[in-house]
Amino acid sequence: MEQDLELLQEATEEAEAAQDSRALYEVKMKFLGRTGKVTALLKGMKEIAAEARPAFGKKVNALREALEEKFAALEEKIKQKELEKKLAGEDIDVTMPGRHTKAGALHPVTRVKDKLIDLFSGMGFEVFEGPEIENDYYNFTALNTPADHPARDMQDTFYLTDEFLLRTQTSAGQIRVMEQKKPPIKILSPGRVFRSDDDATHSPMFHQMEGLVVDKGITLCDLQGMLDEFAKKMFSETSKTRLRPSYFPFTEPSVEVDVSCAACGGKGCSLCKGTGWIEVLGAGMVNRRVLENCGVDPDEYSGFAFGMGIERIAMLKYGINNIKLLTENDTRFLEQFKD
Repeated sequence: MEQDLELLQEATEEAEAAQDSRALYEVKMKFLGRTGKVTALLKGMKEIAAEARPAFGKKVNALREALEEKFAALEEKIKQKELEKKLAGEDIDVTMPGRHTKAGALHPVTRVKDKLIDLFSGMGFEVFEGPEIENDYYNFTALNTPADHPARDMQDTFYLTDEFLLRTQTSAGQIRVMEQKKPPIKILSPGRVFRSDDDATHSPMFHQMEGLVVDKGITLCDLQGMLDEFAKKMFSETSKTRLRPSYFPFTEPSVEVDVSCAACGGKGCSLCKGTGWIEVLGAGMVNRRVLENCGVDPDEYSGFAFGMGIERIAMLKYGINNIKLLTENDTRFLEQFKD
């Protein structure tokens, strides 16, 4: 009994001296843990005579219960004290000036993408987003790209397997739509594309916006009129467009589309290299073979398609001279595009 009282007093004194929850826990383990002093008493029962063990065990258990009650009371007291201290340290002085939070800004690519979607949606286009991992058929074959075309070269395309690749153009989405939907079709397909190209004006990963219109009686004049509206809304009301002959396997005839330079008004400057015009996108009338591949009768329906790089439009619109600035995440650069 005397030994029990000594342990109880020792544990009480050390527990009451604990200044925080951690210190109290260590004291508790010292007496009630697996290797604690009270536990050691129970383990030592085998050395006591058999007839004395019940009485001894009863005393040790009473000691354990007394200590557990003591520690529980002290734990509650210390937790309350720690909470009060924490709350006191979190007081807010309402007379102090508030902290200034900087407002963010949309990335120029996001701004241009949203603007394009809003612009073409106003002309009746629906948005379709295809998969970024495409198979060879949708990315090339269905778009009338011959097996020996340079676009299939490993230097331009990121192949994952012999059949699958990271899409090089969002035109693949046009094929998926024409397979699933009968004309009239008027869709816009934005998204990321991937090509093995890297310099001041090109990036291995960039964003494209493809458009497709298929219906009866669609002509190149419809394409020109739509592009004129695009140029005026995206650049300025005085912007003009011109079409130059070109070649794409999925359109015939194919054209490169230029917009009059917004910086000089078409007079000629360093931005447009003295020509007064800047190339912005490629377009053309959908090739008959592409329509046939999708089950669309080319004798009954015709259509036009166009595709533009969103980064290129952003660089022209905001006067950005290096595409790398769009991916460096420099907040000083991004802050320039606040409304």
